[in-house]
Amino acid sequence: MLGKTLTPQQSQYYAWLLTRHIADGTVESLATTLVDSQVDLNPHQVDAALFACQNPLSRGVILADEVGLGKTIEAGLVILQHWAERKRKILIITPANLRKQWHQELQDKFGLQGVILEAKSYNTIKKQGKNPFRQEAPIICSYQFAKSKANDLKAVDWDLAVLDEAHRLRNVYKKSNVIAKTLKEALNHIHSKVLLTATPLQNSLLELYGLVSMIDERVFGDLDSFRSQFGGKPSEQNLKNLHKRLQAVCKRTLRRQVKAYVPYTARLAIVQEFTPSDEERLLSTLVADYLRRPNLQALPEGQRQLISLVLWKLLASSSRAIAGALDTMSKRLQGVLNDATTQDLVETLDEDYESLDETAEEWENENGETSGITPDQYQAIADEIEELNHFKILAQNIREDAKGKALFNALDKAFAELKRLGAAQKAIIFTESKRTQEYLLECLSKSVYSGENGDGIVLFNGTNSGHKAQTIYKKWLKKYEGSDKITGSKTADTRAALVEHFKEQATIMIATEAGAEGINLQFCSLVINYDLPWNPQRIEQRIGRCHRYGQKHDVVVVNFLNKSNEADARVYELLSQKFKLFEGVFGVSDEVLGAIGSGIDIERRIADIYRHCREPNDIKAGFEALQQELSSEINAAMLQTRQALLENFDEEVQEKLKIRAADSEHTRNKYENLLLNFTQSALGEHATFDEHGFTLHRLPENLSNDFSHIQVGRYELPRQSGDAYLYRISHPLAQALLEQAKSCHCPPAKLMFDYGEYQKQHGRISTLEPYIGQRGQLVVKLITIHAFDNQEQHLLITAITDDGEILQESDPEKLLGLPAIQILIPQPLQIQTALSQDITVRRQAMLNEAQQRNLDYFEQEVQKLEDWADDLKHGLEQEIKETDRQIKEIRRTAATAATLEEKLAWQKKQRELESKRTKQRRELFDRQDNIENQRNELIEELEQSLQQKVEEEEMFVIEWEIIR
Repeated sequence: MLGKTLTPQQSQYYAWLLTRHIADGTVESLATTLVDSQVDLNPHQVDAALFACQNPLSRGVILADEVGLGKTIEAGLVILQHWAERKRKILIITPANLRKQWHQELQDKFGLQGVILEAKSYNTIKKQGKNPFRQEAPIICSYQFAKSKANDLKAVDWDLAVLDEAHRLRNVYKKSNVIAKTLKEALNHIHSKVLLTATPLQNSLLELYGLVSMIDERVFGDLDSFRSQFGGKPSEQNLKNLHKRLQAVCKRTLRRQVKAYVPYTARLAIVQEFTPSDEERLLSTLVADYLRRPNLQALPEGQRQLISLVLWKLLASSSRAIAGALDTMSKRLQGVLNDATTQDLVETLDEDYESLDETAEEWENENGETSGITPDQYQAIADEIEELNHFKILAQNIREDAKGKALFNALDKAFAELKRLGAAQKAIIFTESKRTQEYLLECLSKSVYSGENGDGIVLFNGTNSGHKAQTIYKKWLKKYEGSDKITGSKTADTRAALVEHFKEQATIMIATEAGAEGINLQFCSLVINYDLPWNPQRIEQRIGRCHRYGQKHDVVVVNFLNKSNEADARVYELLSQKFKLFEGVFGVSDEVLGAIGSGIDIERRIADIYRHCREPNDIKAGFEALQQELSSEINAAMLQTRQALLENFDEEVQEKLKIRAADSEHTRNKYENLLLNFTQSALGEHATFDEHGFTLHRLPENLSNDFSHIQVGRYELPRQSGDAYLYRISHPLAQALLEQAKSCHCPPAKLMFDYGEYQKQHGRISTLEPYIGQRGQLVVKLITIHAFDNQEQHLLITAITDDGEILQESDPEKLLGLPAIQILIPQPLQIQTALSQDITVRRQAMLNEAQQRNLDYFEQEVQKLEDWADDLKHGLEQEIKETDRQIKEIRRTAATAATLEEKLAWQKKQRELESKRTKQRRELFDRQDNIENQRNELIEELEQSLQQKVEEEEMFVIEWEIIR
C-alpha cells in the first residue's frame, strides 16, 4: 500500500492509526488485538470479544458458547485488548486443573506471560510484606485459592476479572455456596468481569439471577422480586422480557451455527480388555479389603476419603504404583511409632500421583486429624505396618502387569486405525502415576516403538526433571538460541521442547495428568487412557489435548477395562454411555458438564461405591443410583427454557458471522500491512524486508541506548510458520518506532504524491484519478473524546484542491497512502477558508456520532436501572399481595372453625395480619420513594459522566500535488 520510505507526515499519521483507541464497537476497535494474537480467529470469537468490550458502562458479560467453541480464546482477546489499553490489573479465576492451560494459552496465543498464584508462591511474596496479587502480569489462581485470599483480592483495583467454568457460581444466592458468596463480595468493586460457562442455566431460572448478580446487582432486583416474576412457570410475556434483558449481558453461540468456519473431527473408541493374573487379583483383593476397614492407622482421619480415593486409583494403575504408595504409608507409620516428625501424607503421595494437590484444593475438608496416639494404638500400628509391608512385597513380586502386556495389543490396533485414517503414527498415553509412567517406559523401551537411541518415546510430567528431558531441553535451547521462542522460564521452555520432540521425532509420549495440562497436541490423534480418571472433566481435558481446533483427523481413544472387576466395568459404562466422552463429534455434552460442577463430587461418590460395595449386585445398584442422581440433575424442560432465553435464530447468527469474518480478515490484513510498511520505512537500511517479515541487522542509533535488549535477527508477524521473533504492535521495537513517529516534528512541507508508481504496484484508485495534476491542501487533526471515564481517539483528515473542491469520503486517506516525496517550504501554511469550514463540519459530525453512540449506551444503562427499580417495587407489592392471600385464607379457615375458641384465635391472627398489611402499605410508598431516589442518583451520576470533554491537536498541514 505504502512506499518503502514514508514522509514524516505519513509516518506520524500511520503511527497514530496503529495505536489510537477506538470505541465505536467495530472490528477495527480490536485491530491491535487482532494483529497481536497468535491464533487463527473464528468470527464468533471476534464477535464475542466485541460484545464484551463494546459498552463502557457495562460491568461485564457472560460468554456462554457451547463446549468446544473456544471461550478461552474469546476471553484472551478481551484480556489482550485491556492490556493494549494499558488496563493491566487482570485476574483469572479458574478450576485448579485448568491453571496451567490458561497460562500456556495466554503465552502461546497472546504473547502474555501470566503468573500462577498458589500457596507456595503466595507465601514467599507475602513474607516480603507485599500483596501477592499486585503484579505486572495477569494473575491466574483457582477458585478455592481466591476464596481463601479474598481480603487480598479485594484490596486490588482490578481492571478485569475473568472467571472460567463460572457455572460454579450460579447458586451464589444460596447460603451453602460459600465460595461464590465470598468471591462475589471480594470482586464486587471490579467494573469489568467476563464469566465463561457453557451452562449458565441448568435447573432453575434463579441460576441466571445468580450468575448475572455476580456481574451486576442492578440488572435485576432482589431475589424475591426475581422469583415472583420468573419462578415456577413464568408467563410467555415474562420470558420475552427476561430474554430482552439478558441480551445485554449474555452471549451464546452454538456449534451448529459456526460449522462453516470450524471443521470438526470425530472421536472413535477402542476398548482394550485384560484379565489380571492370580497374583494381581490377590493383591487387589487384600488391599481393597484393607481400604474398606472402618479404622485405619495409616490414613489420617482428616484426609481419609481423599487418600483412599488415590489408593484405589493407584491400585488400578500398576503394581509399581501401589507398591510405592504402600511403602510410603508403612514408613510414615513407622515414623509415628518412633515419635519422629512425619511428612504430610498428601504431600508425599503427590510426588507420584501428581494431580493430588489440585484434587485436595477442591476437596471439602474432613474432620481434623487427632493429635497423639494412645498406648492401645501402638500394637494396632505395628500390626498395620506388618500388613502394609506384606502387601508391598506382593506388589513388588509382580514383575509384569497384565494391563502392561495388553498395551502392546492396544497400540497395534490403534496404530492400524491411524493408518486407515491417514493420520500420523503418534500416541499419547496418559497415566495418573509417575511410577506407572516409569514402568511403561521400561516396557516400551524393549519394543520397536523405542526407535533409534530411545528417541521414539518421551516422558512428560509435572517436573520434567529426568536426564532425557533435560537433554532434549538443552538441545532445544541451542536450536532456538537468540529467538523469542525461549521465554526464560525453564519450566515453560522444557515443556515446549518436549512437545516439539514428540511432534518431530518421537512416536509415543507417556504423560501424567498434571504434566499434560495446558499443552496442545493437534498433530497427534491417538489418546490412550492407560489409567481412566473418574472425573469426566479430567477425561475431557485429556482428549481435548488432541481433539481440538486444528486437528485434521478423527481422534482414536483407547480405554483399558479389567474384565474381572465389576466396579471398573461400571465406571467405564458410566463415562462412556452417560457422559458420552469417547465417541461422536463433540464429546461430553454441555448439560452433563454443567450438572457435575467440579467433577470432584463424582469422584467422591464413585470412591464410596468402591469402599462400601463388594458384591456385583451391590456395585450395580450403587452405580444405577448414581446414574439416577445425575439424570435428575439434567432437566429437559429447563433445556428448552435455556434455548428460548439464550439462543438466537441460526440464520440471524450465521449472517452476522459472515460479516464478522470478512471484517476481521480485512482489518487484520490491513493493519498487518500498515505495521510492516511503517516499520520498513522507520528502519530503512537497518533491516532487510520480504513479504513475511524482516531481518534486523542493527538498531537505529537513536534507539540503541534505551532498547539494547531488543535482539537482532529474523522477525515475523504472528501466525507465520518460521522460527523467528514474533513482531507485534506491542513488541518493544514497534512501540519504540511508533512513539518516535508520533512525537516527531512535521515541518511545513509540500508532498508530491506519485500515482503512477502506486498504479504499477497496486492498480487503480479511480476516485483519485480526477485529481492527477492538481494541487491543494490537506489537514490532519487528532481528536480525543473523553466520556464515561473512557477515551476514544479519531484522526480527522480532510483535503481541498486549489480550485476549492473538497475531496470526498475516504479520498484524503487514500491520498496519504500514495508514495510521496517531501519538499520543505519556508513558512507555515494558511488553511483555506473552505477547508476550515469542512474541518468544522467533519469535526461536528464526528462528535455527534460519538455523542449518539454514548447516548445509546446511556439509554441502555438507564433502562437497566428503570427495570431494576421496577423489579424492587414489584417485590414490595408482592409482599402485600402475599399478606392479602394469607388474610383470605385465614378468613376461610375461621368461617369453618368448629369451636368459639378456634374462631377467636383465627380472628386474632387475622387482625395481626391486617395490621401488618396496613404497615406494609404505609411503608410501601416510603420504600418506593427510596428506590426512586437511588435510581435518580445513579442516573444523575451517569448524566455527569456522559458529558464529553474534547481535546484537539493539529498534527500537520501540508500542500499536496498528485503526479503520474
